[in-house]
Amino acid sequence: MQVTLANPRGFCAGVNMAIECLDEAIRIFGSGIYVYHEIVHNRHVVERFTAQGVTFVDRVEDVPPNSILLFSAHGVSPEIRHLAERLQLQTIDATCPLVTKVHMEALKFARDGYHIVLIGHEGHDEVVGTMGEAPESITLVETPEDVDLLPFAPEEPIAFLTQTTLSVSEAQAVIDRLIQRFPDIASPPKEDICYATTNRQEAVRQLSETADVVIVLGSQNSSNSLRLAELGEGRTGRAYLVDSVDELPDGWNEGVERVVVTAGASAPEDVVTDCLDHLKSAHGATVDEITVSEEHVHFPLPRELRVLQSDAGSASHVDGREADRRQTDNTA
Repeated sequence: MQVTLANPRGFCAGVNMAIECLDEAIRIFGSGIYVYHEIVHNRHVVERFTAQGVTFVDRVEDVPPNSILLFSAHGVSPEIRHLAERLQLQTIDATCPLVTKVHMEALKFARDGYHIVLIGHEGHDEVVGTMGEAPESITLVETPEDVDLLPFAPEEPIAFLTQTTLSVSEAQAVIDRLIQRFPDIASPPKEDICYATTNRQEAVRQLSETADVVIVLGSQNSSNSLRLAELGEGRTGRAYLVDSVDELPDGWNEGVERVVVTAGASAPEDVVTDCLDHLKSAHGATVDEITVSEEHVHFPLPRELRVLQSDAGSASHVDGREADRRQTDNTA
């Protein structure tokens, strides 16, 4: 068996930032922290933090007053932020900056009098948060057929935005239909589908040309992982989206000689390592990692967490000086 390991794969800058946020919050405050929705859409990541005492909630009302509440990488609506404030929660915003960019675009278009067509998947956390920025001005579409049902006249001021984790080709099909129906439709200055989503899809597109099957490591509720699996299946006829290698079905390798392995943007690298180790030991696989594009993006921790780090550092410094003083007194 010949295995091509796709690069780039796995954690993107937004996921890294969100996980670092939660790790740092645990370091500062201890484990009694709450997170609104999953920090990222990956079972292994959520289970690791749950084991550390973090509580994931789907309702802000379930968080005790004065608790620490962290907003996930997918972003939240203003309504959720206001509710957390009313409940006197100390919040840390781990929203991916690329998602925040879409929120800001929605607000600007709405203020300028546009009706916004948001291309995305109904119910996805990111879509819910974005629509919450200007609910009276946003209509959600998923397919070109949805565009045909839009009630707007061609001369109305219309703009479009997209969910950051969509299939590039499927999103473009919807955009093309929008432009066909509304030739003067406005668009964001820079495309909304994030660099990591685009890069991971392009790697699968190129590397699966001669493959028999594509294995995508990621969770079923991860939009970008689902898009990778759909792309892989479209290219090879067979693709598997699994949280770990032991979820591969019996007979998955029947007639398989060439495999592409990748991971969604929220999947940790250790599940990739486990998969490769299994393919080597069980199937005698040789692995060749191929880099299609390089990524050098890094997002800093949010300001409120950097302030808390500084405060914690100052407190630690004061405590240290106090300990030194006691030691001096005792010695004297």
